[in-house]
Amino acid sequence: MGTIDVGGTQRVPWNKGKLTGQKPPLKLREIWAIRIRLQLAGSTRDLAMFNLAIDSKLRACDLTSLRVADICHGSRVAARATVMQQKTQRPVQFEITEQTRASVEAWIRAAALASSDYLFPSRIHGSPHLSTRQYARLVHRWIRAIGLDDTAYGTHTMRRTKASLIYRRTKNLRAVQLLLGHTKLESTVRYLGIEVDDALEIAEQTDV
Repeated sequence: MGTIDVGGTQRVPWNKGKLTGQKPPLKLREIWAIRIRLQLAGSTRDLAMFNLAIDSKLRACDLTSLRVADICHGSRVAARATVMQQKTQRPVQFEITEQTRASVEAWIRAAALASSDYLFPSRIHGSPHLSTRQYARLVHRWIRAIGLDDTAYGTHTMRRTKASLIYRRTKNLRAVQLLLGHTKLESTVRYLGIEVDDALEIAEQTDV
């Protein structure tokens, strides 16, 4: 696609050279910048949601519909959880880091949530839990707060972030595929935005 002539001026299409719909992951320093801002602001719910979104790598629809019982054993948040994905109807397992467990437990206490309650209940009457649209607005708010252009990011940024960090560290596509709950390796390749030939070569090298 070339440039577009609008009123005599040449404008480059916004998506020129980009994968339309791809949302970049957060860098490690950006993750910590958001965490620190949420901690300083005393945003207990948002901190718990942000940390869990990064750790779980869940789609927005799965994250917002979590119940307390999905990630807790009694009054404690588990170190590992398994959730059935709405899109694929396949289970996906994820680890919950210590700092995420602490922030989620603090939120559960602050909100006085019971085991059967939704983890992130909606504040809008008639809606049992936070909607994906509400969650998206929160993600954009977090991104803006650290000075980034929030139009370039979205809820898939949260899902992609830890997967990208793991891939960068290990180059293990099969592991990332499992963590994201993808049925096809090609889906993981596209999701990470890496070159297909390079990815498949790496995957072959890591097969056992």
